[in-house]
Amino acid sequence: MTTPVSVSTFQVKSHGSPDEVRTPAKTRVEVVKLEGYTIGRFNFQPGWRWSECIKPVVKTESCQLSHVGHAVSGRLRVRMTDGSEKTISAGESYTIPPGHDAWVEGNETFVGLEVMSADVYAKPA
Repeated sequence: MTTPVSVSTFQVKSHGSPDEVRTPAKTRVEVVKLEGYTIGRFNFQPGWRWSECIKPVVKTESCQLSHVGHAVSGRLRVRMTDGSEKTISAGESYTIPPGHDAWVEGNETFVGLEVMSADVYAKPA
């Protein structure tokens, strides 16, 4: 049986007043740090593409982070290095393993809440 995860501090924070903000091209990552957890609100504008906007910052050939999150608005297309692709749409939760590119589909900003990679996403190498 798995032991449930627990917290000991009651906290409430707003992504409207984040602890940290990162703003590479067409990107806004709003980071909130809570006891033992970091939650990021990722905002990718229309025309955003990982290989064009984030790759120059992190200096890897593909995104090497694992992602767990929930899409709040917009659509994000993800292509794995093996060529498989999926679209993440508003209202869907997702996991993405390392080794991928991604881009915003359409003219709506993609907003996702990330619970796994927010502490390091879009930080300079």
